Amino acid sequence: MGVVDATKVMGKKWELQLTRQAYADALVELGEEDPRVVVLDADLAQSTLTRFFGEKYPHRFFEMGISEQDMVGTAVGLSHMGFIPFLSSYSIFLSGRAWDQVRNGVAYSAANVKIGAAHGGISVGKDGPTHQSMEDVGVIRPIVNFTVIVPCDYHETYKTTKWSARHEGPVFFRMGREKVPVITTKDTPFEPGKAILMEDGPDGTIIACGLMVAQALEAAEILRGRGIRPRVLNMHTIKPLDHEAVLAAARDTGAIVTAEEHSRYGGLGSAVAEVLIESDHRVPMKIVAINDRYLESGPPEDLLIMAGLTPQNVADALEGALRKGRK
Repeated sequence: MGVVDATKVMGKKWELQLTRQAYADALVELGEEDPRVVVLDADLAQSTLTRFFGEKYPHRFFEMGISEQDMVGTAVGLSHMGFIPFLSSYSIFLSGRAWDQVRNGVAYSAANVKIGAAHGGISVGKDGPTHQSMEDVGVIRPIVNFTVIVPCDYHETYKTTKWSARHEGPVFFRMGREKVPVITTKDTPFEPGKAILMEDGPDGTIIACGLMVAQALEAAEILRGRGIRPRVLNMHTIKPLDHEAVLAAARDTGAIVTAEEHSRYGGLGSAVAEVLIESDHRVPMKIVAINDRYLESGPPEDLLIMAGLTPQNVADALEGALRKGRK
């Protein structure tokens, strides 16, 4: 489990950056480092920011049009020819519309395809429920051979993209639309499958991914004001999950809360519960996630409040879990 020096990012106003900008920056570098890297997009290069790769390496950039299924199939073919294809669209389309091709084309043949899923979660905001992918992690995670990552900020997305090019096998990683707090640094350890300890404490653990890591850190600050000192884990990799970090949290801190910008079914909370239910550490657990509902079209911050994904919600959940554990 990696450890971040939170003093480098806490106690000052966080800088805000786009995770998809980190994806674009890393792709441009990869294009120079490895001629096998190619990029495919589904008529969304302006939004996913893959256009920067296309402008610099036009002969290795493929605009596939509004056809995610075809794009996935083409990427599989390119991978079997020795290329390293990164393909991009909105997460709702890649995980939904192209699920069959992802499952039977990419996963079944263990194709070396990297899926950069942009505009994930409800924070796409005004695009509305048809574009708010609440289920994407839950439908990709069960697919054999896939690594599933939900990076929390610019630096983590950059590292995820660079690592994906080196990794042999299918990778799905989810990025948001809006700028999010930069809560890690260039030097923060990043190893897929290993959680990052953001803060340590003996009073319960908050396990979060994506933009909810920043919410978890703010929740920890609220809790310290109540005399509660929680552990905060950045669980960027949903599959393979860091079982060791989950079990240590249960053993050492007595309660667990998961926080994710995703449906409560099939995502981070489900993955953590699967580990705990087969362990000897039966501690109280609560899942802070979207509770089986569609949201509305509106500003991202309003939707997060509506969904119950605020630092206050996370803090209250952990305090409740701790009370339950003391009974």
